[in-house]
Amino acid sequence: MQLITLKIEKPEDTNFILGQAHFIKSVEDIHEALVNAVPGVRFGMAFCEASGKCLVRWSGTDTAMIELAQKNAKTIGAGHSFIVFLGDGFYPLNVLNSVKTVPEVCRIFCATANPTEVILAETDQGRAILGVVDGFCAKDIEGDADIRWRKNLLRQIGYKQ
Repeated sequence: MQLITLKIEKPEDTNFILGQAHFIKSVEDIHEALVNAVPGVRFGMAFCEASGKCLVRWSGTDTAMIELAQKNAKTIGAGHSFIVFLGDGFYPLNVLNSVKTVPEVCRIFCATANPTEVILAETDQGRAILGVVDGFCAKDIEGDADIRWRKNLLRQIGYKQ
């Protein structure tokens, strides 16, 4: 077995969801979950098929996000993994619960816009996602000014009143 780390390649502020599902039906069901969660959502998704032709299956509503999903899924290459890239102005917070309720979804590894590395194990049979490195290490404990900043930010962007 060999351990591999791969960086998710994406524009800096682009959000994505990386997960694992169990059936090619996931492509259509995740697509439906996303469009039902947020009207007009722009996204691209790709799913690594783990049997048969072992293709990267895909869907979406935004050509650039679809291409990003296809490229990253092919690079990861771990069977039954999927990746969803969200267009500008769309966030995992608004669609994550819908994706998690898709019957074929087994696990979510991350939902982030941070720089991310995927940790893979590769054997003679194939690849598995062991986990992710999402962003950077914590450096300190937030102080009073940091708490005020956090609370103000959430209110400015409309997530708290």
